[in-house]
Amino acid sequence: MILMKLMADWIIRAFVLLVTTYVVPGFKIDSFTTALVVALVLAVLNVLVKPILVLFTLPATILTLGLFLFVINAILIIIVSGFVKGFHVNSFTTAIFASVVITVVSTLVNLIMK
Repeated sequence: MILMKLMADWIIRAFVLLVTTYVVPGFKIDSFTTALVVALVLAVLNVLVKPILVLFTLPATILTLGLFLFVINAILIIIVSGFVKGFHVNSFTTAIFASVVITVVSTLVNLIMK
């Protein structure tokens, strides 16, 4: 049961990434398979690296009322684009816009799924 939920979550995140490719210019994913890999690598980085980045940038996050988390997510997106073939992000600004879109679409999907 837990495995099915994790797999469904993974597939939904891949679809969210594909939706982002249509909304954000300069954010490109070549295929659904690539989107699955990107979703997996982003999930691993969100578990392992993001808490450390959030801790180090806590003052900036507090001063911006949490908006700095979009910058942290953009950094993770840039890192993943360097590792995964078929995933391209043109600039840091593109990564920030993608971070916002991913957050909004993920939130909407989560609300619909509940």
